[in-house]
Amino acid sequence: MRIITGLQPSGQLHIGNYFGAMEPAVKLQDKGEAFYFIADYHAMSTVTKADDLRTYTKELATDFLAVGLNPEKCTFFRQSAVPEVNELAWILSTVCPVGLLERCHSYKDKIAKGFSPSNALFTYPVLMAADILLYDANLVPVGKDQKQHLEVTRDLAGKMNEQFGEGTCVVPEPLIAENTAVVPGLDGQKMSKSYGNTLPIFGAEKATRKLIMRIPTDSTPVEDPKPTDDSIILQLYQLFASAEGYEQMIHDFKQGGCGYGDFKKRLFDAYWEYFRSARERHEELLNNQDYVQEVLNQGANKARETASVVLTRIKKAVGLI
Repeated sequence: MRIITGLQPSGQLHIGNYFGAMEPAVKLQDKGEAFYFIADYHAMSTVTKADDLRTYTKELATDFLAVGLNPEKCTFFRQSAVPEVNELAWILSTVCPVGLLERCHSYKDKIAKGFSPSNALFTYPVLMAADILLYDANLVPVGKDQKQHLEVTRDLAGKMNEQFGEGTCVVPEPLIAENTAVVPGLDGQKMSKSYGNTLPIFGAEKATRKLIMRIPTDSTPVEDPKPTDDSIILQLYQLFASAEGYEQMIHDFKQGGCGYGDFKKRLFDAYWEYFRSARERHEELLNNQDYVQEVLNQGANKARETASVVLTRIKKAVGLI
């Protein structure tokens, strides 16, 4: 079973990225042949400064390795280090109906948020399809918000097989973790860099503590029971605490006698302890960026070996060879 997933280097990674993509990826590297890439070509549709893209890419590589990605168990590489992906994207674009892309909600959402309506943003699903089909991936872990893009990939693989012969492309299956927690932002909306409501994975202690202490709460007096429904504090605490610790906090919410400041301190302590070993590994990697770059270089070489075989098969099928 071949698995593939990618993460965009579009800013400082936060716990929403971790629980939504990074933690599942780390677990899956033991389940099959895993290909994980840094989607720097994709990031160019929203990251417009070269220095920012370089910085975000290095940070993502370092962070991913720090939280448990093991280059001995997976192939980890930069998307742009495998130029075959753009060649396949062009081939796929010849069978991709414009209407298929016009129906994709992600493009409309990005435009509504003020991003420039570029061709790259519009054709994002075609490049994503190339990312997947270039490695004959069988399984693609995706969040619910990316499910539509994977359907585009499956549609394009089907069109390629119909037009150029069965077996031209492997049709992938989605792996959607229905029970994956929706990580709330510090303001109660979905955690997103776009909303500026994130909790970083590797933030500085003092700054991160301040972020948590600023979580908005109601004016319930210290001595009174606190409402548990839709509590941002409880939702975040559940991600980091033991089941017993979480139940204890619910009990204390309902019991009264504890203020929100106390609950926020507990949240910070649980968060800080949860990423303790990852922070130690992160510090080691920051001091050994040559190793991080070597991991990406070796991963790119391995990825290109697979990509060249698949692309050659497809080019023969479509008549380019």
